[in-house]
Amino acid sequence: MDVSSAMAKMSLKQTAGGAGGAGGAGRAGGAGGAAAAVCLVCKESCSGFQPHSWRKACMACGCSMVDHAPGDDLEDDQRMGRLLADSPCSHLTAKVKGGGGLRTYKRNRMIVTNPVVSRKDPTFSTTTYDWAPAGFNQKLAMTYMELIPESLRPVSGTDGALQRRRQLLSQLPAYDQDPMKCQSLTSEEEISSMLLFVQNYKQEVLGVGEVAIPGEGGALREAANQRTAKEAKDKKDGLEHQDQGSTSSSPSSATGSTNGTDNTKTDHRCSGCHGEVASESPAVYAERAGYHGALWHPSCFVCSECGQGLVDLVYFWSNQKLLCGRHYCQSVWPRCSGCDELIFCQSLHKAKDGRTWHLQHCCCWKCGQNLETPCQH
Repeated sequence: MDVSSAMAKMSLKQTAGGAGGAGGAGRAGGAGGAAAAVCLVCKESCSGFQPHSWRKACMACGCSMVDHAPGDDLEDDQRMGRLLADSPCSHLTAKVKGGGGLRTYKRNRMIVTNPVVSRKDPTFSTTTYDWAPAGFNQKLAMTYMELIPESLRPVSGTDGALQRRRQLLSQLPAYDQDPMKCQSLTSEEEISSMLLFVQNYKQEVLGVGEVAIPGEGGALREAANQRTAKEAKDKKDGLEHQDQGSTSSSPSSATGSTNGTDNTKTDHRCSGCHGEVASESPAVYAERAGYHGALWHPSCFVCSECGQGLVDLVYFWSNQKLLCGRHYCQSVWPRCSGCDELIFCQSLHKAKDGRTWHLQHCCCWKCGQNLETPCQH
């Protein structure tokens, strides 16, 4: 998306939905038209998600949009597809038919069927996981699931599956990657800054963890090199087809040419807890960290800032640390404590405790009075 088209679309959106004030109850902002969802914090006392006009919160109960987990699997996959597109992880996406180039997430689901032995005829119990690591046989994938906390196992219809959706919304907010999901961008300069930021982190920081048995990093590295070579060839063929005659260099592998893998190594240590990783136990590798010596227990593959497990193994590799998308983005750009969007403008309000706001968002939740001026609330 270029700057001019983004500005035009955002102008139409704001004209249709209204800019909204501090106490507005419009349905613009982070809700995206999602159906009402009961608050997971307030339970039945909330009548359903009623999005604020610019805060990512519910007008009915005041809780965060994340606490309502609005949306469905289709929205989740489309959002993830947009994130992974135009990155080294684009092989995990597929083109949407008739979508004009849009891509959707090829999420790996797993269905496990086990016989139930009883006195009568045998029956079967079926367990469906909304997400499972790709490239594994079912036995090892089940072993992987057993190595993460039970409360985080994304079994369909359970709290674990709901927690996965909450993590998708919290760790990978759509408004950190798509200007169309932002309410606060007001100029071409701000949109341009955001588009460049997103383009850079997709190429240099974003990654998806890969699960393998310790010592198999070499195979993962080779697969990554083959993907990079294929992408470079496809790009070259495309340029030649357009008769542009470009001789631009192909993208380098994110694994690094000097990052070899010692397949004879028997003592594997987790890069998180530094404990031993059993030789037959699934481990998580991160291409950005390299495949030599860097691997994690499944339960240790977490954001170094918030300590949460990285949803669907999506990570941002910065300063030799794993981060979730939220904490990487706000380590580069300040985040507004009012609307939760990144601040790309020059003028902002910063409190003594380090919190930041867009100037117009530093206001009381109820009456819209500037926080520097006392109000009755």
